[in-house]
Amino acid sequence: MERRIVTTGRPWEAQCGYARAVRIGNLVETSLCSPADDTGKILFPGDVYRQSRACLDIVGNCLRELGMGFEDVIKTRIYVADPTHWVESGRAHGEVFGAIRPALGWVYMSAFFHPDITVEVECTAYRPE
Repeated sequence: MERRIVTTGRPWEAQCGYARAVRIGNLVETSLCSPADDTGKILFPGDVYRQSRACLDIVGNCLRELGMGFEDVIKTRIYVADPTHWVESGRAHGEVFGAIRPALGWVYMSAFFHPDITVEVECTAYRPE
């Protein structure tokens, strides 16, 4: 099976040797997406909802580039440093996935690599042949 990758040019992808998303066959896995622009600048410091939407936008762009969409997502994982952030990150998730209803897991972190990050998102997508 062909292996396809998506990179965004964010500086840590090359530095750490990973792709933003990988597709093999009918399966896509995204890396943990931070609310950052292409230069690595953290977007919307302290705003859990807007950071969640930014992460989901990155996920969506990766899926489209690999020939899939949000409708193909079967599992999402939302990482938050503050357990109370599930409300605002969940609101953003619900706006994108309310009709699709993938499995969802929240993971509570002690901190992120940058102090302005409040949330990160990753997903698994699958499209049957």
